[in-house]
Amino acid sequence: METVAIELKGIYKRFGRIQANKNVNLTLYHGEILSLLGENGSGKTTLMNMISGIYFPDEGQIFINGEEVVISSPKDAFDNGIGMIHQHFKLIDVFTATENIVLGLEEKGKFDIKAAAKRVKELCDKYGFVLDPNKKIYEMSVSEKQTVEIIKVLYRGANILILDEPTAVLTPQETIKLFAVMRKMKEDGKAIIIITHKLQEVLSVSDRVTVLRKGETIGSVKTSEATVEMLTEMMVGKKIELNINRTDPVDPSPRLVVEGLTCINRDGVKVLEDISFTSKAGEILGIAGIAGSGQRELLEAIAGLQHVNEGGIMYIDPETGESKSLKDMSPLQIRALGVRLSFVPEDRLGMGLVGNMDIIDNMMLRSYRRGHSVFLEKKGPTDLAQRIVEQLEVVTPNIQTPVRRLSGGNVQKVLVGREISSGPTVLMVAYPVRGLDINSSYLIYNLLNEQKERGAAIIFVGEDLDVLIGLCDRIIVLGSGHITGQVDARHTTKEEIGYLMTKSNGGEQ
Repeated sequence: METVAIELKGIYKRFGRIQANKNVNLTLYHGEILSLLGENGSGKTTLMNMISGIYFPDEGQIFINGEEVVISSPKDAFDNGIGMIHQHFKLIDVFTATENIVLGLEEKGKFDIKAAAKRVKELCDKYGFVLDPNKKIYEMSVSEKQTVEIIKVLYRGANILILDEPTAVLTPQETIKLFAVMRKMKEDGKAIIIITHKLQEVLSVSDRVTVLRKGETIGSVKTSEATVEMLTEMMVGKKIELNINRTDPVDPSPRLVVEGLTCINRDGVKVLEDISFTSKAGEILGIAGIAGSGQRELLEAIAGLQHVNEGGIMYIDPETGESKSLKDMSPLQIRALGVRLSFVPEDRLGMGLVGNMDIIDNMMLRSYRRGHSVFLEKKGPTDLAQRIVEQLEVVTPNIQTPVRRLSGGNVQKVLVGREISSGPTVLMVAYPVRGLDINSSYLIYNLLNEQKERGAAIIFVGEDLDVLIGLCDRIIVLGSGHITGQVDARHTTKEEIGYLMTKSNGGEQ
């Protein structure tokens, strides 16, 4: 940690009237892992995009190994030894790991794919990666795909690596393996920046932490001298309570009963097979699983967005006690039955919100069909939009701003706030705090608990096992479209859930 790998001095970046970064200073050393922290909209991603050549700073200087450089494109970043591993992978499914890694590289004469595969294997052995160079991407797990992205930048000679939320979709066991690899890269002199919202991971893997707030550098601290409370206060600017106020379920009567649910997608693949469980009023039921294990399809089947081939979905009316079948009904038919299902989907802009519409109009998406004239009433949606912006601290110029102009985390706040505000009897949320900072995340957790105390049945799909254990009452684990186990959240461990996540079928419920 003696020589400086990259240094930023006085970096500014504006988008119209929005100041994304203001006088940011940052230093990263060779042989160091630096965590970059900040609330949503604090400028972390914008700053990293300037280092990796996607954006160009309005003002300021960037130094690599002590020399000032100009980075105006991703190629410039690669030429300076900088590689960024994005949260959403950019791979071609039908290509092998090696083919993806060398794609776009120029070589004189005929390309030697065997020599490239040998080089990939050498990099894997050097840093402790487990990867078959000849394996197709579509056959890989999420952690294997991430490995391909990391090897891709190492193959190109990167000495400065930026990892954006690298553990978001990994099991605890995969996270431990990734951190072991990162430590080996650090020992080899690589300089690593990790962006994550998981403060315990920050404390366990990084050497220093740099905090941004409202686009400015607040300061840097040694991880050995930091605490979760200290880092949170630096990010937010005030002390906040980091407690999930989980209460015991009161009269947890069945609200939603799923029996033998089987779904087959358009390609003829069973995405869910023989799924059975009961979601109870006044209870939070967690669903854990490696990404792509059927979580999205399960929620979509209940919400009327996915065809059900076998099995049933029964809703128990809280007022009459009458059972109503929801199987293969459209979302509108489900609402016509009086069932209030609120669904926060995984793809917030693709399914949840309309990017070109402002916050007010996105509030109206829930109710516009009830209008009786061409003139839609806007006072209610306007008041709701204002209330969500204030309560969830949405960073936006105003409520007339198109949601596509908001940061990812602020888009998520708008979506979750709208769904919770509808007062549902069944509330299904998929990754509701993905991309949210710690302060906003705890606001959402406590809002979910309030809905639970009001008697809603909540189904919570999450990726942070610490949160699942601390927030939920029961947890179902999915693996390859099957239920591989069910545990009492108050008496389980991350290791037990992680083990169930790696099983592929047939767990006892």
